[in-house]
Amino acid sequence: MIVETLAIGTELLLGQIVNTNASEIAARLADVGMTHLRQSVIGDNQERMEESIAAAVARSEVLIITGGIGPTQDDVTRESVAKVAGVPLVFDQEYATSMRSRWIERGRDFPESNLKQANRPEGAIVVPNHKGSAPGFRMEIDGCWVICLPGVPTEMLTMLDEVVIPFLASLSGHDVGVVTSRMLRSWGMPESRVGELLDDLFRESENPTVAFLASGGEIKIRLTAAAPTEELALALIAPLEAEVRERMGDRIFGADDDVIEKVIHERLLARGWTIGSAESATGGLIARRLTHIGGTSATFRGSIVAYAQDLKETILGVDPKIIDQYGVVSEETAAAMATGARGVLGVDIAVAVTGSAGPEPMEQPVGTMIVAVSTPTDDFVKTFVMPGDRERIRAYTATAALHMVRTALDQP
Repeated sequence: MIVETLAIGTELLLGQIVNTNASEIAARLADVGMTHLRQSVIGDNQERMEESIAAAVARSEVLIITGGIGPTQDDVTRESVAKVAGVPLVFDQEYATSMRSRWIERGRDFPESNLKQANRPEGAIVVPNHKGSAPGFRMEIDGCWVICLPGVPTEMLTMLDEVVIPFLASLSGHDVGVVTSRMLRSWGMPESRVGELLDDLFRESENPTVAFLASGGEIKIRLTAAAPTEELALALIAPLEAEVRERMGDRIFGADDDVIEKVIHERLLARGWTIGSAESATGGLIARRLTHIGGTSATFRGSIVAYAQDLKETILGVDPKIIDQYGVVSEETAAAMATGARGVLGVDIAVAVTGSAGPEPMEQPVGTMIVAVSTPTDDFVKTFVMPGDRERIRAYTATAALHMVRTALDQP
C-alpha cells in the first residue's frame, strides 16, 4: 500500500517548529510494511493545499495530513479536502454540543470560534481525539483514503496508534489487533555489512518485517509483526529473531530496552564489581552515560576528567616517560590512564580515553581515538579512527568505550 504524508503549517516552513510528526508516522508505517512514497510540507494557503492534496490523491492509496484542523482562520485543511472531494462541509451539532459541555464542565468559558472544529467534509468519518478538541476525519477520494489529524504531536500520535494504523493495516489485508516490534541491538559491524548479511530477510519477509537504524555507532535491527494479539505477533517474530541472532552472533548485545549502559550495569552487579572512568578527549561523556540509568550508584564510583597532561601524571599516575616516548595520544598512555584510574578510584574495572577529537589535530590525525580498559586480570587497548565532526567523534568513541567494557566483562 502506497502512503504519502502532508504536513500543514507555515511555522514548519519557517523552521519555528520541527516536524517530528513526519518521523513518527514514517516509523509506524514501516512497522506495518507500508510503502511511504513521499513527505511534503506546505504553508497555510488553501490554494496550494488543494493542489498538493489533489496531486497526492492521484498518485497514492493513502494520504495522511497533519495540521490545519484547529479553530483559527488559517486552519483550512477541512475546506481544502472538501474542495478536492467536491463535497460541502457539514456541521456536526452533536459534536459541537459535546465540545461545549466539556469546556463548561471544566469551569472555562467556551470560545465560539471552537465551533469551527465541528465542521467536516460531507461523508467523512470522524477519527476521535481524546486529548484535544479537534477531531480528525477520514474519507475516500477517487480511490485514495485521505486521513486528517491534528498537528499537535501528543494528539496526533494517540489517534495514529489507536485508530489510523489499525485501519491502514486492515486495508492492507492483515487481520491486525496489535503491531509489535522487537528491537535487536548490535555493535561492531557497519550498517552496510549488517544490511548485506540480512539482505534476503529484509527483501523476503513481509510479516514480520525487517528494518535497520544506525544510531550513535550502534545498529538496531527492528523486527515487526502484525497479528490479532501480541502473543501471536511475538510468535511470528521468534523464528526471524533466531535467524538474525544466528547470523549476527555476539554482535547482538541486547534487545528492546537493553541499552548498553543497562547491560554493563547488570554485568557489574552479577560480578559484584564497580567501575570508573578516566577521560581526556571525551570530557566525561562516558561517565555521563554510565550514570544515565537509575541504580548505578551500586556500580559506578566516579570519573576523572584529566584533560591536561600534568593531571594525567599527577592524578592518574601516568609515568611522564610514557608520554615523552609515545605521546599523549597513544595506546601506551591510554593503558596507563586506565590502570591509574582503577587504583585511584578503587574500582574493579576502569575505562580510559585519549585522542584527537578535533577540530585541529593533536599528535595524531583528527578522529584518532584510543580506548583502554583495565580489569583485575587483564588489560585491553584499541585505536579507533572515528568519522565526522568533533561532536560525532566524541559520541562514537563513548559508545565504543562502553562496548569495550562489555567485552571485558564477558571474559571469564
